[in-house]
Amino acid sequence: MNWQGKRVTVAGLGVSGIPAARVLRGLGAEVTVVNDGDDERARAQAAELEKLGVTVRLGDGATLPDGTELVVTAPGWKPDKPLFLAAEAAGVEIWGDVELAWRLRGPGAAPWLAVTGTNGKTTSVRMLASILAAAGLRTAAVGNIGVSLLDAVTGEETYDVLAVELSSYQLHWAPSLRAHSGAVLNLAPDHLDWHGSMAAYAADKGRIYEGNSVACVYNVADPATEDLVRAADVEEGCRAIGFTLGPPGPSQLGVVDGILVDRAFVENRREQAQELAHVSDVNPPAPHNIANALAAAALARAYGVEPAAVRDGLRAFHPDPHRIERVAEVAGVTYIDDSKATNTHAAEASLAAYDPIVWIAGGLAKGATFDELVGASAKRLRGAVLIGKDRALIREALARHAPEVPVVDLDRTDTGAMSAAVREAARLAQPGDTVLMAPACASMDMFVNYNKRGEAFADAVHALAAEHA
Repeated sequence: MNWQGKRVTVAGLGVSGIPAARVLRGLGAEVTVVNDGDDERARAQAAELEKLGVTVRLGDGATLPDGTELVVTAPGWKPDKPLFLAAEAAGVEIWGDVELAWRLRGPGAAPWLAVTGTNGKTTSVRMLASILAAAGLRTAAVGNIGVSLLDAVTGEETYDVLAVELSSYQLHWAPSLRAHSGAVLNLAPDHLDWHGSMAAYAADKGRIYEGNSVACVYNVADPATEDLVRAADVEEGCRAIGFTLGPPGPSQLGVVDGILVDRAFVENRREQAQELAHVSDVNPPAPHNIANALAAAALARAYGVEPAAVRDGLRAFHPDPHRIERVAEVAGVTYIDDSKATNTHAAEASLAAYDPIVWIAGGLAKGATFDELVGASAKRLRGAVLIGKDRALIREALARHAPEVPVVDLDRTDTGAMSAAVREAARLAQPGDTVLMAPACASMDMFVNYNKRGEAFADAVHALAAEHA
């Protein structure tokens, strides 16, 4: 595309809008940024872009600027915004930052190994990047994490292959993306207010398989992910590759006697299996994290990575904070921070990894219900401590499905609430138990984000440990 003088509207300032505006302006486009907000931070960002010759319009993200030939949007902007309806009515294309990055790749650009799913995306992509690096490949974790995709494809550094995390929002706005291989880790209701329905959410996730050339990686335990593979239009010869926590069948990766094995990328997959790593090489070796490792290994093997690099990459990987992170052991009780478990699907996976548990939960439910979660986890619970705005929903589910479990309902949202929750959990716990903060809810009712919630939990645990020292 000839960008010189092309009139592009960028929707939204922030982590994707600002890089998009800079890159497009550098290519010679006439760029206008529109933004709903008009606060001090937005004005400072606008001033920096205006120095580059970008026009910024604050406080009005609804009106399509005259003469717009292309809209590039931040991924979180909902499809029903008036700006987009006006663009569609005018026949103007709408791209996301991922679509822009895909279109801007140069000759011989690094292929993309792409990952999506309701939960586990970041961990799987970081595992994948670690495996690729262990194989001696120039790589980076990009997309919804790490390096900006636009920076990765337009910067001076060159890569052999990219490990790409993609959200459902990003996939929605990336119609021409064609990854080397893609994976959908799992599907559970999430962001339905944005997508409108579970079917629409799943369809956007399934876009990651479109045009795959080597492998479509799916979760054997989640048939909806395999359904998305069947529906995808892929290149001739692309294969469906499953991952499972049990013994794998042909064209699958799985676990046998504590060993991660590959029956997909071997010469005789009906009769042979290749050892990749031990379960103990996965940090931490919780079931859902082993599934993440298998998905990462499948994508790496699809790219031709040798088994030893899978093992070495998994051993070198260290998870990001607040993802089933061991904080401390106090008086024989282990304290685990899984603040990143912001929905019921993630919390259920976390609860399945420990027994018995004193569970700290609650926050913003985002329309979720908790009966299925509590029903699946009730036998593991020693007790529960509930915090946050929508804690009553969890309390009611506990009353229905685990009436014998003692529950502490903390009706407070001040800065000391997490400390109180940890102390109540410590009171309920017995030596050998795990106090698990897996809230199953978003954090914004009490904290800026899940990171701050996790930090508050860790601080409270460390204060408790100091008293027992």
